[in-house]
Amino acid sequence: MKKNLAAAVPFLVAACAAHAQSAVTLYGIVEDGADFVSNVQGGHLTQLASGVTAGSRWGVRGTEDLGGGLATIFRLESGFDLNSGRLGSGLAFSRNAYVGLRSNTLGTVTLGRQWDSIVDFVEPYTLNGNIGGYYFAHPNDMDNTDNGFPISSAIKYASPSIGGLTFGGLYAPGGIAGQFSNNAVVSAGANYSAGPFGVGIGYLRINDPQVSTQGYQNYPGFTNAVYGGFLANARAQKVFGVGVSYRVFEPLRLLADFTNTIFQQGSAGHDATFQNYELSALYNPTPAVTIGAGYTYTTGRDHATDGEPKYSQFNFTVEYALSKRTSVYVLGVFQKAAGDAQFAQIAGFNPSSNQKQAVGRVGIRSVF
Repeated sequence: MKKNLAAAVPFLVAACAAHAQSAVTLYGIVEDGADFVSNVQGGHLTQLASGVTAGSRWGVRGTEDLGGGLATIFRLESGFDLNSGRLGSGLAFSRNAYVGLRSNTLGTVTLGRQWDSIVDFVEPYTLNGNIGGYYFAHPNDMDNTDNGFPISSAIKYASPSIGGLTFGGLYAPGGIAGQFSNNAVVSAGANYSAGPFGVGIGYLRINDPQVSTQGYQNYPGFTNAVYGGFLANARAQKVFGVGVSYRVFEPLRLLADFTNTIFQQGSAGHDATFQNYELSALYNPTPAVTIGAGYTYTTGRDHATDGEPKYSQFNFTVEYALSKRTSVYVLGVFQKAAGDAQFAQIAGFNPSSNQKQAVGRVGIRSVF
């Protein structure tokens, strides 16, 4: 008996070592809250909405150590609506679904459904990328700085950190025989951090965005009054963005970002363009309290008509952490349309019947 046990020990040790070198983690976020909206198509609106400040989701991520600084990684992540139980976008894994290899020295290559370089390198410098979620996004998230949609069938590279510098890129082939560029997506970006200072830059081009991605397209029950018509007709949606941050002192961080979005040939064969200028701040008076505030000015131009829509948006929120996992919060958003913009429209809602729209929200979020 002792001899048999001794013979089995090496196999038990090997099995334990293999287990220690692999890890699979279940995680998620559950978030819900009540909205009070001043004007949606001419009337007040009160509703429950899930996943506003951080999309409600569950996911599984895993790694396997292959030795020599190389590992296999994967992630499967599904968004859902807490109030209806529906899956995000009607997909089993609406947010992320990818597998790849990670090298400590060469970087990471992944294949599947993934975020682009605007999300990776510019969104962290927006207010909505830190707190408040998609109600704080630039009008109808025209630049994807609130990760409104991932990119399907994508090949992605992410570098290791090199003296505070990281960079990466993504390419998704269109998958149409004989038509190399149709439905294709390409993006690239970089980030540099040094002490209290950080800067990120990103570029994204989506060919045929109406069919390539699931963003803020017009559909039954929803009208995108900001750029829905341009999106439907565009040959390509091109986004350039840059963001900076500076930690003035430990509790206070200042943020600024700029994005330029072009809907190529989106208006009667002419381009439609939008620029977003955002300033914001994050303040932690105590470890449990986070205050966020910001202002975004958006100006656009319809090159077919010389129309110039403009939007001003003010965002404010206070969060209180009840524990490491659970937080409660209140937030408010006010948007004023001007110029040739006839309707205000905060991301996530149908347009107002006039040039003003305001939202108040109270909510709770728990992570696991």
